[in-house]
Amino acid sequence: MNLPDFDLPLVAILRGLAPEDAESVGRTLFDAGFRLIEVPLNRPGAIEAMRTIRALAPSDALVGGGTMLSIADVDAVVEAGGQIFVAPNCDPPVIAHAAARGLLCAPGVATPSEAFAALKAGAHILKLFPGEIVQPAGLKAMKSVLPPGTPLWPVGGVVPEGIRDWKAAGAGGAGIGSALFTPGVALDELARRAKAFVAAWRSD
Repeated sequence: MNLPDFDLPLVAILRGLAPEDAESVGRTLFDAGFRLIEVPLNRPGAIEAMRTIRALAPSDALVGGGTMLSIADVDAVVEAGGQIFVAPNCDPPVIAHAAARGLLCAPGVATPSEAFAALKAGAHILKLFPGEIVQPAGLKAMKSVLPPGTPLWPVGGVVPEGIRDWKAAGAGGAGIGSALFTPGVALDELARRAKAFVAAWRSD
C-alpha cells in the first residue's frame, strides 16, 4: 500500500464511543475537516460504531479500529469494512496480518528497535506512543536513524498548542484522543475542539 497524501493527517481517536452516538459524532468530525477516524476496540460496541461511521464517511476518509491486539481483531475490523489498523504496541505477526489484509497499518512504537521491527513487518505509519514520554525531542532523535520519509505520528498528550513543536520535530501527523473526544461530549464542544486542532495543524 502506498501511503495516501493526507490533507489533514490527524486521527480522531473515539475511545468509548457509544454506537448510538456514532453517526452524529462522525458527521461532526467530518464537517470539521477530519478524514481519519479510529474507534478503539477495548470498549463495548466499538465494531458497531466503526461500521456506522464507515457507512457515512466521505470518499476521501479512512475509518478503522484501534487497540487492535490480535489477528482476530484485525479480521473483525476488516469484515466490518474498516480500513485502518492501529495498535498501542509492536506485534510483528499482527502487523503483518493487517498489512496482508490491506489495512493502513499504524502500530505503536516507543524505541528504535520497535520502530524497525514494525517497519519490517509492514507498518505504513509509526505511532509514537505514549507521546507524553517520547516528546518532540524523542521523535526528532528517532527520525534521524529511521529510513528517510518514515511517517512518525505522536499519540498521547497531543493538544492544539503543542502541534507546532511536534511538527517542528518532524511529525507527519498525530492521533488525538481525550483532548478531542470523550464519551458524552456535547456536539458543539466536539466541533469547537475539532476546529481548534484543524487550525493548529494548518497554521504553519
